[in-house]
Amino acid sequence: MQGLVAPSRSWTLNPVPFSRGQPKLQPASILYRGLPAHASARARAARREVKAMSILQGIMRGFSGGSINTTDGGRRPNAALSFSDNAPTWEQLADIVRAQHTEFGVDFWADPNEGPTHPLALKRLFGKSGPVRVKLYRDHAAWCPYCHKVWLQLEEKRIPYVIEKINMRCYGDKPPSFMAKVPSGLLPVIELDGRVVTESAVIMALLEDTFPDHKPLMPPAGTPARQRADGLMRLERKLFSDWLNWLCSDWNHDRAKKQFEATMDLVAAEMEREGGPFFLGPEISLVDITFCPMLERIAASLSYYKGLYIRGQGRWPAVDGWFAAMESRPTYLGTRSDYYTHAHDLPPQLGGCAMHEEGVPVAAAIDGIDGRAWRLPLASLSATSLPEPYSPGDNPPVDRLEAAAKLVRNHEAVVKFALRGPGQPGPRPVAAPLADPTAIPALEHTAEADAALRHVAHVLLVGVEAKQVSPHALQTSASIGLSGKAVVSAAEYFRDRVGVPRDMRYPAARQLRAHLNWLIDNLRGETDVATA
Repeated sequence: MQGLVAPSRSWTLNPVPFSRGQPKLQPASILYRGLPAHASARARAARREVKAMSILQGIMRGFSGGSINTTDGGRRPNAALSFSDNAPTWEQLADIVRAQHTEFGVDFWADPNEGPTHPLALKRLFGKSGPVRVKLYRDHAAWCPYCHKVWLQLEEKRIPYVIEKINMRCYGDKPPSFMAKVPSGLLPVIELDGRVVTESAVIMALLEDTFPDHKPLMPPAGTPARQRADGLMRLERKLFSDWLNWLCSDWNHDRAKKQFEATMDLVAAEMEREGGPFFLGPEISLVDITFCPMLERIAASLSYYKGLYIRGQGRWPAVDGWFAAMESRPTYLGTRSDYYTHAHDLPPQLGGCAMHEEGVPVAAAIDGIDGRAWRLPLASLSATSLPEPYSPGDNPPVDRLEAAAKLVRNHEAVVKFALRGPGQPGPRPVAAPLADPTAIPALEHTAEADAALRHVAHVLLVGVEAKQVSPHALQTSASIGLSGKAVVSAAEYFRDRVGVPRDMRYPAARQLRAHLNWLIDNLRGETDVATA
């Protein structure tokens, strides 16, 4: 498990940019435009809502570390209480995780190479023996939509393959061994029987031709169905172009929006043409796999930056049905990101995204600064939930267990990573605003951070009410116990860098973010928002 926009090799995963952009963007002309959020009637909610502007301003300036999700538009490092070091030990927490694995019939510590699609898998055999002919090079954090396409295709076709994860340029340098094979450095790349192949469209066509016995995903060549499929691939490129034309500029907003919506009307009509839920009918095809990464990122980015929901609100019912069908597939759920991750991974890939005033309140909810979205009790997830629809829904006890299991299993690395928050910026900044792979953690606060994250793991496992009547209740004081000053900064840093799917699924990530806020609110004395 690793932090969202600032991954660390010492933790688990890594992030990065669009490997190939279709329109050539001009980064100097594409900037964030932030607008202040309106104050609410409630004082504490108002204090949180006005942070929207400070976040966007911070991204414009570029962060070398710290948190984007802070109270009163900035850090309050002195506004923290001391707290008790009475949480269960990591060994005791591991025992609770094991017991709940048995209780709920899950195992979040299982080998990621086996079973459903998993972002940490490095060798996927699908029960087959013999030589593995395919090696996939993809980005660490599942940011790259072109890697996403190839990854989904391999999983749907169940072609045995191995994985090597490579940095994207906005995160850091690519390894010399990879650059020797691929001088352009672009992702994705496969090796098929030792032959290096680049460009996602070329790779996907090659995989279809080379492995015809592995669930064909395209109609036969020369048929009317194939002709339609090829035309849909061109429609995907048009959708991509119209999306970026609107997302990356605030000029001609109304005209760009109208053009995008007209193209979305075409996409929705094509989804219905064969009866749905997929483009070619009841079965998934390479057309769906090609559209999937872009529609996922479109849904996230346009809600965040423009205030337009393309799913979950009934505007395009066929699109709602298509997302529901995709989210019923373990292959997609294992690769699916969330709106927060994409809202912050797209700007360094694209050179920036342009905020419109209608996006500001949605961005505040997605960033968890509206006083509700990232605080307990969390609203249920559904196909129409806001700010992010999620048709599989949630299962809070299992989702909390997933988050706790990842934290407990990786606690040493997570503690060190979180201590970048109160630490020092690294000597080699990178393009991703929240990424700082060379940051210097404040290891002198290890004891406090370790104790605090044990409290977080425990409350995830047993719930707030049960924890606070137990001998392991989190107790705060103005002077007695461990200092919470560095812990607040560490918890914010960690919270804002939980990545989906790299670290965990979306339902688990929102539980972890909310329970980190429970800790932060208690250490700031804001306990009235931390008791549910």
